[in-house]
Amino acid sequence: MTLICDCGSTKAEWAILDGNNVANRFITNGFNPNFTDGETIKNIVGEAKDIIGNQAIRKIRFYGSGCGTEANQNKVSMILAIVFKINDIEVYPDTLGACHALFGNKPGVACILGTGSNACVYDGTKITESVASLGFMIGDEGSGCHIGKRIVHDYFLGLMPDDLRAKFDEKYHLDREAFLKRVYQGEQPSRYLAEFTKFAAENIENQYIIDAVGDCFEAFISSSFRPEPLGVVEKSTPFKCSRFLDFARNDSNFACDAFGFVGSIAFIFQDILLQHLANHHINCTKILKSPMDGLIECYKN
Repeated sequence: MTLICDCGSTKAEWAILDGNNVANRFITNGFNPNFTDGETIKNIVGEAKDIIGNQAIRKIRFYGSGCGTEANQNKVSMILAIVFKINDIEVYPDTLGACHALFGNKPGVACILGTGSNACVYDGTKITESVASLGFMIGDEGSGCHIGKRIVHDYFLGLMPDDLRAKFDEKYHLDREAFLKRVYQGEQPSRYLAEFTKFAAENIENQYIIDAVGDCFEAFISSSFRPEPLGVVEKSTPFKCSRFLDFARNDSNFACDAFGFVGSIAFIFQDILLQHLANHHINCTKILKSPMDGLIECYKN
């Protein structure tokens, strides 16, 4: 049996594939090896092993945030090998998981909008270009962490409308000093900040939320694709962007309008996301809340 894992900073989704049948599927806490120590990772993997019990796992295919470097791939692979006591383990970046889930063996531009964010070009086999990941303090535009930072920023500075600010106050009772200590001295600050997107989701019809989330998506589009300014490109003109333009020009088989998104933020706020993508003439062909369904189909085939 093959164990597949899609691991983000907040949660990890696991599935056991027995031939073409899903034998088990469950969720644990997630982790990012850039920010999570080895012992914590081992505990989370151990929790998964306890849930699996005596089912005979022969292969592990692990896709994780922060697993884009060889060092982190080796770190996670070693922990998986210790816990599961098998050698057939492959660890990939979450971007490749998004590619496999969205496009299978066809080319496209895969985007992740979850706790963090990323984007890459996939030629149907491998990632050929990707946006440099700068983490939640400098990058991760359009992510849950980014949206959470924006909401809390506006709350403390009085930029949030009074009626919404009263709702926020009632829900969280945030003390500024305690909040700052939690962010700058606590564990997993990106995950903590992303939790405030729940407030945005609960008030998704409020114009302030629509604008705030939209601003974050605009930042993602701008930093990832650098499109022409709004109004410059005619509606009939296919989307072109400087970061991925060379790839699209050099490969006639690449469908430049094959854009897909995975992640809870893309899924929950998809109406706002699709509107901002349309403003830049970007055609999004698929949005998945989680890559796992697509990964299961990929490994079945």
